[in-house]
Amino acid sequence: MTSNSALYREVLDRANVGYGVTDPRGTLRWANPALAGLLGVALEHVVGRSLPALLPGTPERPRSGLTLLTPSTCDQGHRWLEVSCRRISPDELLYQMVDVSAWRDRELEATHEADALRRAQVLGRMGTWEWHIAEDRIVWSDTLLEMWNMPKGTQMDFQGYTELVHPEDLPMIQAVLQEAMRTGAGFNFTHRMTHPDLDTGLVVERVFECFGEIVHDEHGVPVRALGTAHDITTARRVHDELLLMAEQDPLTGLSNRRAITRELERQLATGGDGALLLLDLDNFKDVNDLRGHAVGDRLMRSLAVALRSRLEEPQLIGRLGGDEFAVVLPGLAGPEAEVVAHRLRDAVSALPLVGVAPNSRITVSTGVATYTSGDAWELVLANADLALYASKAAGRNRVTVYEPGHYADTVKRVSVMDRLRTALETGGLALHAMPMVQLVSGKVLGHEILLRLEDGQEPYLGPAEFLPEAERSNLVHDIDRWVLNRAIDTLVRHPDPDLRFNVNVSGRTLEDEDFAGFVLDRLAGAGVAPGRLGLEITETAAVTNLDAARSLALKLRGYGCRITLDDFGSGFGSFVHLKHLPITGIKIDGEFVRGIDEHSTDAVLVSGIVEIARGLGLSAVAEWVERPTQVEALVRLGVRVGQGFHLGKPRPLAEVLADRAVGPNGALKSAR
Repeated sequence: MTSNSALYREVLDRANVGYGVTDPRGTLRWANPALAGLLGVALEHVVGRSLPALLPGTPERPRSGLTLLTPSTCDQGHRWLEVSCRRISPDELLYQMVDVSAWRDRELEATHEADALRRAQVLGRMGTWEWHIAEDRIVWSDTLLEMWNMPKGTQMDFQGYTELVHPEDLPMIQAVLQEAMRTGAGFNFTHRMTHPDLDTGLVVERVFECFGEIVHDEHGVPVRALGTAHDITTARRVHDELLLMAEQDPLTGLSNRRAITRELERQLATGGDGALLLLDLDNFKDVNDLRGHAVGDRLMRSLAVALRSRLEEPQLIGRLGGDEFAVVLPGLAGPEAEVVAHRLRDAVSALPLVGVAPNSRITVSTGVATYTSGDAWELVLANADLALYASKAAGRNRVTVYEPGHYADTVKRVSVMDRLRTALETGGLALHAMPMVQLVSGKVLGHEILLRLEDGQEPYLGPAEFLPEAERSNLVHDIDRWVLNRAIDTLVRHPDPDLRFNVNVSGRTLEDEDFAGFVLDRLAGAGVAPGRLGLEITETAAVTNLDAARSLALKLRGYGCRITLDDFGSGFGSFVHLKHLPITGIKIDGEFVRGIDEHSTDAVLVSGIVEIARGLGLSAVAEWVERPTQVEALVRLGVRVGQGFHLGKPRPLAEVLADRAVGPNGALKSAR
């Protein structure tokens, strides 16, 4: 065995194919001489170095046959490497690297791709740089020089480079470089650079994302730094605009739910007393139903302006969603907060309703809850909600301050839970299906499965009325499993591979450690292809339960299931989490789609979301598609799939399956 091991080691040492083993972070634990040669680093200095830093673009997860273009000291100026990666243990990755420059260059030359490649760098606004530390000489690639209107071959020292860097970013760059020189680790940073425009004389600012590596000599002395620079100015501009929206309601410009709850948490954490108002517009749904969403949206914006104008600093108002608002009133006791609530109620009732029936007026019901240091924000919000419920029950257009007796009123809501439990046991739950449609062709690509309570009891309860109650208890675990079971059973009875379902998963189910195993066992036992089943997780639930969402998505996606982030864009702050969530697609929140054909802002935001999804290899579905002009606008922006009443309303699943048995019917045509 020992002789065999020595033989294997000699084979690896003599091979002209590079092999290396890294930890999950990409740090090399072992490499053969061929890999060291391909990386341009002495063999004794390879171990402990970051492979992605030495070779930008290296895959960080298992993948085969990835071809990378890398700088080279040879005459051609570049080299093609084919890189494959596979997992050999839970904490080790094996990389195989082959120099395929000869045949790749012949192929490029034969098909004129060489010129296309050079143009790709220009179009992609990316280039390479190299800093010869001892000589204090920086060499930029022709692409980088062209970006700055500098002649080819221009060189500069480090001081000349720093004069182009934005002064606020220079200390960060110097600190990163010093640390990289000390540790030998790869580095990256994003910084701004400025220079005067030759035509206008105005200062132009651009944003670059840089990745690099420090090369040391045999004595450990840094001799040069090299890396890539990517002009991400446009992407950063879109990103910054999206971040500005992270705590802003897109319709009204007020703070959103996230900003309100964070401010409430901050007030409680700093020991301040105060009050929280919850305002819910009375019968606002009638305006949307009778006059259309366009009139409703204009009215909502007018209400937001009227309410904000009646408040003072540091009082904060936000829209929680739909027709509900919240106001944080630091330092105000119950009676003072009640005065403010009445002032806001009067402002709403006095608002002229342009475009609505002449004698109509909007009223608002309000709940008031005081808070003090040590309270939980969830408790404060729940108390305000109980007071709001009391205002609604007392006839609306009222202000109610929370009292402990209001808790008794919630007992009535328990009946909802009783109905749900009974329906789950006796067959009172039903599945409906809503199509997801290819916008250009009208072809139905799949259906979202929706839950309905059809127990024959009065009053009728819609999903918005019974699901929130279920999600406050563990009953939602049983409901989610019931829906999954029925969906998988249906797929078994209808083996058509074009029949695909998306099933919604609640935030509480994300925390169920056994749920992933339950889904995988059901699929395997039923013999259903995993790709026919997708799970939808709302953006709010995923961000709130990030670790649980990531764990569930990893297990199910690894098996082949689709994982979609629903209502994407409702908070925007979760953009940063996209790289941590192994999802396969997103559903663009309807707030951005409903005005896509009327508002340029919505178009810009949707375009940004689509570009981000495309760059991450994710599918994108637009929600709330309610009219033909939205379809046209979405197609222009590159959205391929949509969902909404114009494309197909939810129908009982049995009806959908019966129609499929008769024959296909284009959703776009039938919706019209």
